[in-house]
Amino acid sequence: MSSIAERGATQSQKLMVFVLSMSLYGLATLISELIPSIQIGIVELSVEFFLFIPLTLAMLFDPLSAALGAATGELVFSEIMLGQFGGLGELEKFLTVTIGVYIAGLMVRNPKSVKQVAIAAITGPAIQLAMSAVVDIVKVQVAVDDFEAVAGLPESVFATEGFAFLNDLCFSGILFCLLPTLFLVPRLYGKIEPLLGCKPRTADNDAVPALSGHVIGWSVVGFIVAIVVACVSKAGMSIIEWEAEWAESQTAIFVGIAVAAVIALVAGFWARRSAQLKNA
Repeated sequence: MSSIAERGATQSQKLMVFVLSMSLYGLATLISELIPSIQIGIVELSVEFFLFIPLTLAMLFDPLSAALGAATGELVFSEIMLGQFGGLGELEKFLTVTIGVYIAGLMVRNPKSVKQVAIAAITGPAIQLAMSAVVDIVKVQVAVDDFEAVAGLPESVFATEGFAFLNDLCFSGILFCLLPTLFLVPRLYGKIEPLLGCKPRTADNDAVPALSGHVIGWSVVGFIVAIVVACVSKAGMSIIEWEAEWAESQTAIFVGIAVAAVIALVAGFWARRSAQLKNA
């Protein structure tokens, strides 16, 4: 009975992490919609993501729950809540975000290690951005998408996507992934876990698997699926695709922010209450 209860509690904690990651990252993606981009010559400075939120949760808690929650939050709040859904093509972003955050979370065995956190915090977004760039290149190469040249760059999809990758990684990857994650993880370690009734992760924690060839293999399979669905969707077979008249309106963004904030507060209260009842 005790082992069954323990497994049930673990699944409950994973659900809490999923909901927190989904709501907080969904909230962050909606806020990023309100931040204007800055164009300096051929360089565009824009906030691509606040990936430090799921990265922090993935390093402190269960990586898979945090990764799936982030991908779900972006789909629900920055797409569906804004009145648009790209159908089968949405699976591409879902898979690339999940893979990037999951691998980053597995790379950290000791959240108190600044070196491990720093390497994982920049590797996660680098993987996600690189996979997205490769998907865009493949779509152009197989002629399901038009190539949009950027003035000032060689008219090559490889040059354009490579520049976009470096631009996003150096700006969003450092400012909104690496630095906040480096600040949060060591300071929250050992303090936030009891609020969810969890024990801090350690190198000896068997509940979190190590990064292995098995994980890399499944990540490659997921990436291949992302490429296929992106090409199929762009070719006109997106299955379910719709866009409302109020898509991406200011009202939709603020409603989405309110909904995400409420879900995050409820999830936080629920997690805290569950931890209190467990320790009572």
